[in-house]
Amino acid sequence: MRWTYAGLSAGSDSPPEILPPAGAGRLARVRTELKSHPNLAFGGTLAALVVAVAVVGRLAPPDNPLAINAGHALASPGPGRWFGTDQFGRDVLSRVLYGIGIDVLIGLTVAALALIAGSLVGLVSGYLGGWLDDIVMRVVDIVMSFPSFLLALSIAVVLGNTLPNVVVAVTIAYVPYILRLTRSSVLSVRSADYVLGARAVGASRARVMVLHVLPNAAGASVVQATLMSGWAILDVSGLSFLGVGIQPPSPELGVQVAQGASYITSGQWWVSVFPGVAIILAVLAFNFLGDYADDKLRGQGS
Repeated sequence: MRWTYAGLSAGSDSPPEILPPAGAGRLARVRTELKSHPNLAFGGTLAALVVAVAVVGRLAPPDNPLAINAGHALASPGPGRWFGTDQFGRDVLSRVLYGIGIDVLIGLTVAALALIAGSLVGLVSGYLGGWLDDIVMRVVDIVMSFPSFLLALSIAVVLGNTLPNVVVAVTIAYVPYILRLTRSSVLSVRSADYVLGARAVGASRARVMVLHVLPNAAGASVVQATLMSGWAILDVSGLSFLGVGIQPPSPELGVQVAQGASYITSGQWWVSVFPGVAIILAVLAFNFLGDYADDKLRGQGS
């Protein structure tokens, strides 16, 4: 990091002014932001750790997460097997590292799909209004009358317990939440001066909706999608635990918790506890980041 000096003015005996480097102001703002928002510091650190663990688990796991070794079944945690082994002798640490990547990817995918679908439908419904809005909102009311997890469970049972079907089931359960948030924001934005001005100069309806309404109405939906990433991890893990989600021998975290649940009473707690802790940490990371995004959104709105 290089510091520069301001020159002396004529007839001045004062020492030259030391100017900070060009990036110092940006770093100072980052430090201030981290100090004023502990949820960003904790959530960001935890999210970075989760992503790093997921990358390591995918590219260079300590052992093959699917390799069976019956001679080392249910080995307790210790050197060389830091998280122990499961009932098939598979390394729990390798399976947890690999499973985090599966769940985080599913959570982000579900949140992104729900954000895109919910935002587009909510934009059209809120901006056009009329009979289309009435039909969309009645369908949303019906869908939201079911708890999201039970709805995802029912859809997964109907579609079948494959990975794409689980993603579709959870996404369908989450779309109404994004849709209602986007529609509510669109209703308050569509009569703003900049929207009326764009319409007055002859901009098409689609251009006004996409370039003027949606960017100013999507803030709350993005925050909700951040939180939904954590919710999706919980729901996918729950579906797998109940046997209607991702199936063994996949090292998905919910599958591991389900397979190890019966061994807790006999003392082999590590088979399910370590995957359960991984689920908690991944969900916490997204929740803290979502809280920070919500704080920033409220601060801009105030």
